[in-house]
Amino acid sequence: MVHQGMQTQEIVDALKAVTLFHSLSPRFLNGIAKSCVERSFVAGDLLVKQGNPGVGLFVIVSGKVQIQKTNEKGEKLEIAAHGAGEVVGEMSVLDGANRTADVVALEETHSLVLSSWDFKSFMESHPEVALEILPVVVQRFRETNTALTGS
Repeated sequence: MVHQGMQTQEIVDALKAVTLFHSLSPRFLNGIAKSCVERSFVAGDLLVKQGNPGVGLFVIVSGKVQIQKTNEKGEKLEIAAHGAGEVVGEMSVLDGANRTADVVALEETHSLVLSSWDFKSFMESHPEVALEILPVVVQRFRETNTALTGS
């Protein structure tokens, strides 16, 4: 379901609230905003399915999602929950690998989707964004490690 209606400035403001993009100039944010597509999900909807190709990253504008990983035994492990102002789905976008976990809406969730192609070409022309995404990726690894090992 596509949620329409955000004005460009509202999209820019939503992007600016995200650690990944907060240090970018308004000109860069406007460029990213033009590439974003609005999507809405209801509780229980899958934003991302484990094993599928990573076609984009999601900026959570409102709502809450849960990251769930299915292990070799078929058990679902709850990795983390994320809400407004956070990005999910970035790891597959960065390395081109399939999704490593499901992302499930826990409640009505509005997001901005930035395609892999748009994000990669933006990073190529603005390499400083790569430095901004490193702490986000490291945090995801820590969350997964804690969920899998309990430490």
